[in-house]
Amino acid sequence: MPANAAGPSPRDAGAATPAEAHATRYALVRKVTLIGSAIDLALGVVKIAGGWVWNSGALIADGVHSLSDLATDIGVILAARHAEPDPDADHPYGHARIETAATAGLGLTLIGIAAMIGYDATVDLFHPERLLTPSAAVLVVAAVSVVSKEAIYHYTMRYARRLKSKMLRANAWHSRSDAFSSVVVIIGVSGTLAGLQYLDAVAAVVVAWMVAHVGFKLSRESIGELIDTGLGKDQVSEIRGSILDVAGVEDLHMLRTRQMAGRALVDVHIHLADPRISASEAHHISEQVRRRLLRDIDDVDDVTVHADIENDHRAVGTNRLPPRAQVLKLLETRWAALPAAKSITLHYIDGRIGVDVELPLELAGERAVAEALERAYCDAVTGDPLIAGVRLIFS
Repeated sequence: MPANAAGPSPRDAGAATPAEAHATRYALVRKVTLIGSAIDLALGVVKIAGGWVWNSGALIADGVHSLSDLATDIGVILAARHAEPDPDADHPYGHARIETAATAGLGLTLIGIAAMIGYDATVDLFHPERLLTPSAAVLVVAAVSVVSKEAIYHYTMRYARRLKSKMLRANAWHSRSDAFSSVVVIIGVSGTLAGLQYLDAVAAVVVAWMVAHVGFKLSRESIGELIDTGLGKDQVSEIRGSILDVAGVEDLHMLRTRQMAGRALVDVHIHLADPRISASEAHHISEQVRRRLLRDIDDVDDVTVHADIENDHRAVGTNRLPPRAQVLKLLETRWAALPAAKSITLHYIDGRIGVDVELPLELAGERAVAEALERAYCDAVTGDPLIAGVRLIFS
């Protein structure tokens, strides 16, 4: 019997609705990205114009790099706008993985940029005549770019951590890659002015590798999320321990986790300590497990719990038992000569069925009478391989 994560969790009591939370999240992502876009546009124009005036091909390329950030900024805003968390008929888990897919795209973009930087630098190593002799003013523009893009990186990363947004994190690193390329300009121009024209290309190769490494890491994590890679061992161990701390849970199995844009989703089967408890109590224990995970594990945002009275892997025989209607028909035949029951409860345990029979209290009489009546019910089903035992309850 599953306990789904419907309704607010304990830690979400009084919190905004999903639509309100999404609107707030989108507003923050949009604000952060638009600020970065304005700076990218200004830097791109200044770098390209400065490179043209001061004879620096490296600064022109760096300007193009800054303008390329605008494309990813637009992609971030569009992805955040359409990553609506509310589910619909076609997307029962919501649309949050649009953000994950965008993050993977940004990571691949970083790899592409790194490849271009590395290729150009490698070509320059073998063709030093391609290097220009720039003005020292280029250093000032590149230094301003480094400071500006590093500031954007920290500003964006702060909100990426706050919102648990891998997409914003990727965009922050994209901004830092522009700062790296500006550092390359500084080193290259300084080396050129000092007579070490090859230094620009060497530094560019190093920075290209760093940018590619970041892009690979972000892409790998996002693609892993898209194919439902589970949480890490430490997080799974923490989840397991939290579940086993709930009273009434003896063990657990089929613990599965996955991620969705900074949120963790958990599915688990719990093995109840008492196999004869009521369905309502089993549901209550399941709900306690769900609420505890939402309260104790920060990343967990959705939990589905299935309560089992025995481990599914060992319940093959139990699963093959007949349904209630068929069992009741058998019992009615065997107990035709006995008093009619007020209710019958079936317990499917260890490959057989235990039966609780509720009879009117006036039938109990003295203890000997009650015991004789219970023997009659038991004797009527003796030898039946389906029935494990019969217990009378008088009320």
